Amino acid sequence: MAYVDPNYPTKRAFVTAVLAGVQHTPYNHGGMFPTPHNGRVSIEGPHYPKPHRWYADCDVVNGVITKVR
Repeated sequence: MAYVDPNYPTKRAFVTAVLAGVQHTPYNHGGMFPTPHNGRVSIEGPHYPKPHRWYADCDVVNGVITKVR
């Protein structure tokens, strides 16, 4: 699982931003599990300390999220 900045409170807000062309680079805090530069990644939100309420499976191309599935 990975995160994005800014910290979106809902999946709908995240999807809307991706569709609007906002570029997001997925990251894992702590760096224990590196995120793929190309492929698929699962995003979760919102970030700690709030409980995770949404998850999204995303395509990553050249380190940037291009599509939310």
